[in-house]
Parts: sequence; C-alpha cells; structure tokens
Amino acid sequence: MSIASKNYRAAAGIALFNHHGQVFLGRRKNASGPYIWQMPQGGIDKGESAKHAAKRELEEETGISPHLISPLGKIDSWLTYDFPAGFTGSKRAQGWHGQKQKWFAFQFEGKRKDIKLDAHKPIEFIDWRWEDLDHAVKLVVPFKRKIYAQLAQDFRKFTKPM
Repeated sequence: MSIASKNYRAAAGIALFNHHGQVFLGRRKNASGPYIWQMPQGGIDKGESAKHAAKRELEEETGISPHLISPLGKIDSWLTYDFPAGFTGSKRAQGWHGQKQKWFAFQFEGKRKDIKLDAHKPIEFIDWRWEDLDHAVKLVVPFKRKIYAQLAQDFRKFTKPM
C-alpha cells in the first residue's frame, strides 16, 4: 500500500551527534521492556517545515536550544513505518496507521548541563545517553527499526569523532 493510500502522520526527527560521533537517545516515559530508547522526533504542525518541527521537538523533549546545534545533513525522502497489529498507542487511537518522517542530522555544540529533560511538559524522556549509531538500531521498538537502519546507513559519515 502506498503512502497516499494510508493515513500516515507527518513527523520529523533529529539524529543529534556529539563530538565523539555518538547519537543522542532518550528513554521514553512509561516504556518498559528492552526497546525503550529513541531519538527525538514528533509531529509536524500545520504550516511548519519539517526542519523547524525537528528542532522544536528536540527542544521540547530534551531542553536543547536550537542555538546549541549545527546542521550536518538530512534525508530528503519520507521514511515510513506502520504501527503493528494490536498497537494501542494514542496516535493509533487518533486514526493514524503509521508515520512518515523527515530526518535531520545535527551536531550538538552544548554541554551536558544544557540537556534538561524536564524543561517542557509533558516530559517525554526520563533518561538519556550517547550511543553508537549502529547499536541504536537494536534499542528502538522493532516496528521503527527499518527507519533507524536507514538512518545508520545515511548518517554513518557523521559518526567519526571530531
């Protein structure tokens, strides 16, 4: 089934890299089990560009101000995933079948103290860590892994320490 024939929520995400070439992962609030980590991401508001949405979501979820990041790259095409059968999250309840996402890579220019998971309400992440990009693929919920594998391939060039 094509993107046009399904109800996909438009979203944007950020792969935020530190100077060691590792990517930021947040531990999702109210998540349990082995797949509780993900990169900052969220919906694109009406009239908002995908890049602006990605930066806004980063700030809302991590407290990291846009002036503390610099652009590295992006993936031009939409990356999609479907919610699995039996998925009962709030987005499914709103009628979405999955998400289509635009992804951006940014360099973190701040310090550890600039990451404040409680800067905005509601809190989405309760913990965070820096992780190797290839390993991040194994830490995300299985239905998002195809996207994270694509991110690992396309953003690998940003994993070299600076």
